Amino acid sequence: MNKIVLGERTEETVRIYFEKAKQPEIKAMLPQKAQTVEEALENYKETLLPSATSFGRTIVVDGKYVGDVWCYCIDKEDTPNAMLSYCVFEKDLWNAGVATKGIALFLDLIREKFALETIGAFTYADNIASRKVLEKNGFSLEESFVEDGRESCYYQRAL
Repeated sequence: MNKIVLGERTEETVRIYFEKAKQPEIKAMLPQKAQTVEEALENYKETLLPSATSFGRTIVVDGKYVGDVWCYCIDKEDTPNAMLSYCVFEKDLWNAGVATKGIALFLDLIREKFALETIGAFTYADNIASRKVLEKNGFSLEESFVEDGRESCYYQRAL
């Protein structure tokens, strides 16, 4: 089994992630908010502010940066208290348990760091791998809906 750990996000990892996330297979399953690398870097810098409502980590396998996991819309007064997103951009590690383990580590971290009680996640209904990752991490399907002509799923779990 590979050694999977979380690492710090940096300007360098943001640049790498922005480029790697352009792969057609990733773009089809994970809409990207930032349209330019400059916008991605600005979004990252906002996560460093004391008032930040998002937080992320890198996923590192055997010392190699392979993806990101993050939460956004952090608000302890709302349910869920945050939303989860993640991406393993190294295709040779897809279906190898990397996202599942990375998310498990991240959920432990944010539970402790932010004292969150609930977290939600969206994924496309046809992204079976993502749905399995969420379910293996204790998320339950709460709702399915069609948005922009594509079926999506909303998952949630208690922390």
